[in-house]
Amino acid sequence: MKHNLRTGVIGVGSMGRNHARVCSEMGALSAIADSEAGVAKPLAEKLGVGYFSDYRKLLKSDIDAVTVATPTNTHYRIASDAFKAGKHVLVEKPICFSIQEAEKLVKAAEKEGLVLAVGQIERHNPVVKFASDSIMKGKFGDVVSIAARRVSTLPGRIRDVGVLMDLGIHDIDVIRYLARSPAKSVYALAGKRQNRDFEDHANILLDFENDILGFVEVNWLTPMKVRRLSITCLKNFVELDYMKQTADVSSSQVSGAIDHSDLYRLPIEFDIRHVSLKKQEPLRNEQEDFLDSIRRGREPLINGRDGTETLRVCQAALRSIKEGKRIKLGD
Repeated sequence: MKHNLRTGVIGVGSMGRNHARVCSEMGALSAIADSEAGVAKPLAEKLGVGYFSDYRKLLKSDIDAVTVATPTNTHYRIASDAFKAGKHVLVEKPICFSIQEAEKLVKAAEKEGLVLAVGQIERHNPVVKFASDSIMKGKFGDVVSIAARRVSTLPGRIRDVGVLMDLGIHDIDVIRYLARSPAKSVYALAGKRQNRDFEDHANILLDFENDILGFVEVNWLTPMKVRRLSITCLKNFVELDYMKQTADVSSSQVSGAIDHSDLYRLPIEFDIRHVSLKKQEPLRNEQEDFLDSIRRGREPLINGRDGTETLRVCQAALRSIKEGKRIKLGD
C-alpha cells in the first residue's frame, strides 16, 4: 500500500533500521537522521532517501511524521522538538525515561493536535488481536490470570536498561491491554547473574482492579528464544506463541454428573483447538496503524497515555525490586 504521508526515522540502530526498512517498503520514507554517518549514510543511499546528521534539520524538511528510535533518555527532547515542528510522532518503547517526561510529552501532543504513538510492538501481533477479540466477545469466558514468558540471551544492543525495561515492558503492556483494567499493585523479584549494572532476570506479579492476576517471567540467560503468553479463563486455557503466531485453545469436559467433592477423581476429556493465524509483521502493522491514525484523525492503538501507564507499572516493578516489597500503584 502506498502512502501519501512522508515520514522520517530518527536513530537507525537495530530497531531504527527496521523502522526505516518498513517505511521504505510502504513507500512512506522520506529521510533518516543519525549522528553516526558511517552507519546511517549508506543505509540512506541503499533506501534511496535523504540523510541528515542532525535530526533538527530533518524536522525542518517537508515531512509529516517521524519515528523516534534513539536511546530512551533522548526520547523526550527529540519528540518535543518534533511536536514544536508540527510533526506527528511514533516513539519507540519506553515512551520516555521518566513518568514526568512522558506526561509532559502527552500534553505537548494534545496541545499541538498531533498524534503520539508508542512502539509497544507486541500489541500489533496477530495473536494479541485474536486474544483481545475473543475475550471481548466472551468466547473464552471470564479471564482469571495472564502469564507471560519472554526469555533469550543477552542482546549486544542494550546498554542503558535491564531486562525488565527491555523485555518485560512488552508483556506488561499486553497484559494491561487484555486485562482492560488499571493495575492495582506490582511485586517483583530480580537478580544479576551475568550483568553487573542491571538485572538480567526478573519475575513480576501484577494484580488489577477487576481481580485479574498477571505474571511475567523475563531473562537474558536462556540459550533459546521464547515469546509466549498463557491466559487462564473460566471456559478455556489459551496459549499464544508470538513468534509462530499461533494459538492453542484448550477446553475440558467432565464425564458424568459433577460432584465437586469428587471432582478430581472424575475422568476428564480434553479438547485442544490449534489456530494458525495469517502471518503478519507486527512492525508493519505498527507503522500502518500510526499513519492511518494521522490520516483519519483518530487515536493510534497505543497512544501516549497507554505508553505512560505501562511505564508507570514498569517503574513500580523496579521500585519493588529495590525496596523488596509490593508497590501499590499511585503510592
